[in-house]
Amino acid sequence: MAAHLSYGRVNLNVLREAVRRELREFLDKCAGSKAIVWDEYLTGPFGLIAQYSLLKEHEVEKMFTLKGNRLPAADVKNIIFFVRPRLELMDIIAENVLSEDRRGPTRDFHILFVPRRSLLCEQRLKDLGVLGSFIHREEYSLDLIPFDGDLLSMESEGAFKECYLEGDQTSLYHAAKGLMTLQALYGTIPQIFGKGECARQVANMMIRMKREFTGSQNSIFPVFDNLLLLDRNVDLLTPLATQLTYEGLIDEIYGIQNSYVKLPPEKFAPKKQGDGGKDLPTEAKKLQLNSAEELYAEIRDKNFNAVGSVLSKKAKIISAAFEERHNAKTVGEIKQFVSQLPHMQAARGSLANHTSIAELIKDVTTSEDFFDKLTVEQEFMSGIDTDKVNNYIEDCIAQKHSLSKVLRLVCLQSVCNSGLKQKVLDYYKREILQTYGYEHILTLHNLEKAGLLKPQTGGKNNYPTIRKTLRLWMDDVNEQNPTDISYVYSGYAPLSVRLAQLLSRPGWRSIEEVLRILPGPHFEERQPLPTGLQKKRQPGENRVTLIFFLGGVTFAEIAALRFLSQLEDGGTEYVIATTKLMNGTSWIEALMEKPF
Repeated sequence: MAAHLSYGRVNLNVLREAVRRELREFLDKCAGSKAIVWDEYLTGPFGLIAQYSLLKEHEVEKMFTLKGNRLPAADVKNIIFFVRPRLELMDIIAENVLSEDRRGPTRDFHILFVPRRSLLCEQRLKDLGVLGSFIHREEYSLDLIPFDGDLLSMESEGAFKECYLEGDQTSLYHAAKGLMTLQALYGTIPQIFGKGECARQVANMMIRMKREFTGSQNSIFPVFDNLLLLDRNVDLLTPLATQLTYEGLIDEIYGIQNSYVKLPPEKFAPKKQGDGGKDLPTEAKKLQLNSAEELYAEIRDKNFNAVGSVLSKKAKIISAAFEERHNAKTVGEIKQFVSQLPHMQAARGSLANHTSIAELIKDVTTSEDFFDKLTVEQEFMSGIDTDKVNNYIEDCIAQKHSLSKVLRLVCLQSVCNSGLKQKVLDYYKREILQTYGYEHILTLHNLEKAGLLKPQTGGKNNYPTIRKTLRLWMDDVNEQNPTDISYVYSGYAPLSVRLAQLLSRPGWRSIEEVLRILPGPHFEERQPLPTGLQKKRQPGENRVTLIFFLGGVTFAEIAALRFLSQLEDGGTEYVIATTKLMNGTSWIEALMEKPF
């Protein structure tokens, strides 16, 4: 069991076990020794579901990454391809199968599509003459992967681009399927709220799927009270700003992938006397980050400025605990001390790691450039100088800072000004294309299509109204002991989370005007519950809301929702689901057209 998945109000181990069972059943169909050939993108998400030990128990002897030409030699009876339904991957699989057939003794081939089988892919395999080689062609519906006790992600990296640029609803269908799976395991969700075009589509798909399964009435007592579906394009602003929580900054600077981060190794080398820093490790330090680690669970959602004091307090507690050994006199006392030793050593290791990470982050956050960039972001978000060419952005372009950084800032300015004046927009575009190359004209086009970068139409800037009504900018923010969600960006309250907060209390009727300004419809649906399953809440018992971000969510938004869950009088606890965990850079990069 993964203990960190069961600490919340909703035990997400139930979902993990259901997904693992499905995987075991498939592996057992392919009797005999096995080699798995992985679509590389799937290895990270799968690692959160099943460790190698589970695969080994089911006779998996070898694992390879999907690459062209011949497969590495493996003395196994079955070769199983685990792949996403992508046409370009089918060409590589066909190449593998054909070269394997020439090699001799015949093997059994199987293919597992994640998360859905695809007729187009099967047709491609048929055209390439290998479809008949596969004994089992099945799908593995890994729609929502549990990352933590309150966090699920589809890890669908193309979802935002597909939905908002290409009009492709595949990921919305997978989101609806994932929600149906959750309802099968945790009971029907009585109320669905939503904001945005994609939210409306997902709700419609769920209602249609439920109608198709009318025979099987779900008799599980509902765990969730509400579902809130939110389109990413309802709040384009939040991901563009620099996250200022501990976890958010780790992600901004190093990138967290499937709950792992790779860090520069020199900070983690054990310091030996007199070796003058020789033999420093060259391999990146890889750490898993989730609430299974006590210290990380305590500091991940804090504003980075509040992390140092927690670490130094922890250091004092740990060194005091180690000092206790001098006081242990009797055999019983010594025995008790020794029994606590493993836990204390783990705590000391954890503290050493996070002290090193905090030092690495501090090197970045105390730099002049970081301060300048943050100042510009905060001016835009509080409504200062949003309608003219910004000097800092001009300097970044002139010094050829990374293109994603420049685009993040220009898009942030555009969103905080409801679009840019035509001459300001044209100036930025011209400077960017001349400095970074004309092939980026397609990227600029994508950003416009997504609504991130656009000319101001009708000359009206709606952002001040939204900012004021939703209290998006707070001047007096307490980073050490926060009283409001705005601490995650040191002053800016994420619009998406403010919408969730206001839905819970006093309800969206209080902000009708703003909801009309924001893109897409807002709606409410009720799902009737079978008799006897209506929830009677105990006095003081919080509601549980599942909030689903369609198009991605940032760690700072997750931190803000956790903050609301922990409020004494909040009344609502949140479980967060998303198509992808992302930050501003990974989001902008997913929208950039790769030059040929």
